[in-house]
Amino acid sequence: MIINFDNAATTFPKPDCVKAAVDEAMSKYGGNAGRGGHALAAATSEAVYSAREDIASFFRAKPENTIYAMNCTPALNMSIQGIMAGGGHLIISSMEHNSAARPAARLAEEGRITLSVAEVFPESEKTVAAFRSLIRSDTKAIVCTLAGNVTGQIMPFREIGQLCREHGICFIADGAQACGIIDVKLSDGINILCTAGHKGLYGITGTGLLITDGQFPVVPLMQGGTGTDSLSLRQPDLTPESLESGTVGVIGIMSLKAGVDFVRRTGIGNIFRHEDRICRRFISRLRGDGRITVYRSPAAQYVPIAAFNIEGMTSEEAAARLDRYGYCLRAGFHCAALTHALLGTKNGAVRFSPSYFSREEDAAKLAELINKM
Repeated sequence: MIINFDNAATTFPKPDCVKAAVDEAMSKYGGNAGRGGHALAAATSEAVYSAREDIASFFRAKPENTIYAMNCTPALNMSIQGIMAGGGHLIISSMEHNSAARPAARLAEEGRITLSVAEVFPESEKTVAAFRSLIRSDTKAIVCTLAGNVTGQIMPFREIGQLCREHGICFIADGAQACGIIDVKLSDGINILCTAGHKGLYGITGTGLLITDGQFPVVPLMQGGTGTDSLSLRQPDLTPESLESGTVGVIGIMSLKAGVDFVRRTGIGNIFRHEDRICRRFISRLRGDGRITVYRSPAAQYVPIAAFNIEGMTSEEAAARLDRYGYCLRAGFHCAALTHALLGTKNGAVRFSPSYFSREEDAAKLAELINKM
C-alpha cells in the first residue's frame, strides 16, 4: 500500500469530481478553444470560458485577467521577466523557490536588472522590515512566496502587499503552497498571483494560473496564435490573449475547474484544519530527544508542511527507508536553494505534506516508524 505524504509536490489522490471532469473533457470538448466557429470548437470555447469565470471568482479576480499556464513556473517566469523587461531593481525573499529565484538571478547576471534578497525571519515584523530596508527609488517589483515550499512558513504577504502599495511597486506572489490551503485573493494587495493547479487546487499536472489585477502590464515572453487578430503580426495587447499563445490545455483546465469547485464546496477552512491536525499530530509524535530536528519556530505560522532530519542519516537515506514501507515523502533540496541556505541544511531535509485525503492514523504510524529508525 502506498501512502502519499508528498502532496506539496502534487496532490494525490485527486477528488472524484476531478476524475469525472477529465473523462467529460475527453468525450465532449475535443475542439480547439477560440479557433473556429463550428459546434465542437464553440462548445470547447464556452467550457474554457466558464472555467475561467469560476476560477476568477474564487480569487476575486476578473475573468479576462485570469491566464492559464502549464504550471506555476511558467507563470512566475512570465510575470518576473514580463514586469522587469525594461530593467530596474527587483527584490525577492530568501525563501523563494527556484522557479522565482532562477529567472531573477539570470536577469541580474545578464545585467538587465539589479537584484536584492530580503532575509526571512520567523517574526513577521522583521521580515517586513527586511523588505522595507531594500526598497529604492528604482525598485519595480517584489517577488515573495505566500508559504515556503520546504518548511511551509506563511509569509506576511498582506503586510508586504501594503508595503508595495505605499511605494507603487508591483507585488508578484507565488501561491503554489498556499492556494487552496489558506484564503488568498487579489485584494490582499497582490498585483500578480502565480500558482500551480495540481497542488492545493487538486487539478491534474500541467495546470497553473497567472492572475493579475491589470495594474502592471506584463510584457509577453511568447508570441503566436491566439485566435484573435489573426491578420496582424503583432501580439494582442489585451489579456488573456496576450499571455496565452497557442492551444490551451482543455483537459487540464476542466480538471482545474473541478478542483477549485471541490475546494470551494469543502471549504478552505475545513481543508486547512484537517491537514493541520494531521501535521501537528505527526510532529507531536516524533521523539523529542534531539535526534530528530523539525524545522519550525514557535514565532512563525505554517501551512501543513513539516521538514525534518534524522541524526546519523542523510535526507535521501531516510526517505528511501520510509519508501520501502510504502510512505512517500520528498527528500533533498526541494528546488529551493535559497531556503536551504537560510536553514543551513547542507544535506537537505525530508518533507512531510498531507492533503485533505490523508488520514491521521497513517501520520501517527509514520511517526512511530521514524522514531524506531
